[in-house]
Amino acid sequence: MIPKKVFFTKGVGRHKERLASFELALRDAGIEKFNLVCVSSILPPNCKIITKEKGLPELNPGEIVHCVLARNETSENNRLVVASIGCAVPADSSNYGYLSEHHVFGETDEQAGEYAEDLAASMLATTLGVEFDAAKSWDEREQIYKMSGKIVRSRNITQSAEGKTGLWTAVVAAAVFVEEGEQKQVSPSQQQLTNLKISQINHQNSQQKQNLNHVSADLISHDSSANGKQT
Repeated sequence: MIPKKVFFTKGVGRHKERLASFELALRDAGIEKFNLVCVSSILPPNCKIITKEKGLPELNPGEIVHCVLARNETSENNRLVVASIGCAVPADSSNYGYLSEHHVFGETDEQAGEYAEDLAASMLATTLGVEFDAAKSWDEREQIYKMSGKIVRSRNITQSAEGKTGLWTAVVAAAVFVEEGEQKQVSPSQQQLTNLKISQINHQNSQQKQNLNHVSADLISHDSSANGKQT
């Protein structure tokens, strides 16, 4: 069972319960309806990178879906949480590539994304015999990797968020594999229905975010009032 397709997605969720915040992050990423099985760091040979919009319709609710997942969470106000997935693709598509997961506190999207991308590219470079100086910056090593002609490209997907008072804040980033099964024939009406479902999910996620923002504001206002009474 070797996946032939992969797509990348990310999300953030907030809730007073830790597990619920993770669920909302998965909803924001569009992958909450699947039974996710986390796997390690190999991008299979000849695995095509597709968009989230093309990948989701090929998966069914309740399906066991393999993914490389990075997640992080906090209940501390203003604490920055980040989750990132890095990807390195070999020039020869018959070779395998690498995926990396990175979860950290206090880094910007750019910092975390570059680190995850660097991890994946460096792991791939060592398997392909590309010589490099690990002490050099990512920008310098990135040029070495590409000039070698053995690594065609690298990328990352990163999600960050700041913690809010009284709520758990969860972030996820994922590389989601699509297993190759029987070729599905999608009619124009089915495609329209799929697009409508995706639009509805995005609308629901937007409404949930608005509701959570109201909850957060109410909690902050309540805490401020309580502190005022104590003084």
